Parts: sequence; structure tokens; C-alpha cells
Amino acid sequence: MSQKVLLNAKEVNIILHRLTCQLIENHNDFTNTVLIGIQPRGKYLANRIAQMLKTEYKIKNIQLGHLDITFFRDDFRRGEKPLEASTTDINFIIEHKKVVFIDDVLYTGRSIRAALTAIQSFGRPNEIELLTLIDRRFSRHLPIQPDYRGRQVDAINNEKVKVNWKENEGEDSVYLINN
Repeated sequence: MSQKVLLNAKEVNIILHRLTCQLIENHNDFTNTVLIGIQPRGKYLANRIAQMLKTEYKIKNIQLGHLDITFFRDDFRRGEKPLEASTTDINFIIEHKKVVFIDDVLYTGRSIRAALTAIQSFGRPNEIELLTLIDRRFSRHLPIQPDYRGRQVDAINNEKVKVNWKENEGEDSVYLINN
């Protein structure tokens, strides 16, 4: 197994600032926008972006939630081990809001399809956008594309993209791992 650094902590930070600024350009003061981190790994990116919006860009009305999609996936019964669901934490109304889904890696598009189904339990948003740190360009099974992308990666065959967050793995970094 070999791994190559795609992004170091400084590059991740620069991308986070760019993505945050792009959100501000499109959503102004966020009075009609909610951020939804897709569990389990999208919550780290969503939390970080929400924190940047509040502290560095002084935007006050950030509504942040986390959405578990475990039982909405079309492949959830295919594994051998029992599933462990994450928590859903959405304590606000999404009806008639702009929703921004946030996930760390866009791979096949199946997680986003599951999120589109799962969010319907909370109402009908006016619009849904997708923000992702890494877009694995040649791996899509569904016609889903991000509105905001940190970095596009061409991972092929058995290559995997691993995103590390300092809150979880002790460092901000992105690796391309070849098995």
C-alpha cells in the first residue's frame, strides 16, 4: 500500500476559505440558507465552514445540521457487518430554504442521492446545492455534480481518497491511497 499527499494542512485551509467565500457570494447573510453536513465524514467539513462563517466572516445566522443517510443508501444491506448509524441533528425548518449539502468526498454520487431522499423527511427546500472538498471526477454512478468543489481528483482503479481532519485524525490532510 502506498499513499501520496494530495493536500497538506495549509492547502486544506486555503480551500476552506475559498469555499466559504463562494458560499458568501451566493448566499449573502444566510437568512434563507441552511448547511447540512452529511454523516459521518461531511460533518467535519460542515462544522469547519460554519465556524469560519461565524468567526472570520462575522455571519450571525448560520443554521447547521447533520444528516444521517445510512438507511437511505441503496447499498445498505449489502455488507457483511451490521450497520452503525450516525445521528441526525436538524433542529430547524428547511421548508422553503436553500439547503447546502456538505460532504468531504464526492465519489459515486450514491451518498448524495440518499441525502436527497433523507432530507424530504424534514420538508421541501426551495433549492439544494452540494459542496464537497474532493470531487473524484471519473467515479460517478449517478449524474450528480458539486456546485462548490475544493479539488478535483482523478483517482482510478483501486485508488482511494482519504480525508483527515484534525478534530478526528489529528491533522488536516488529503491522501491518495493505492492498495
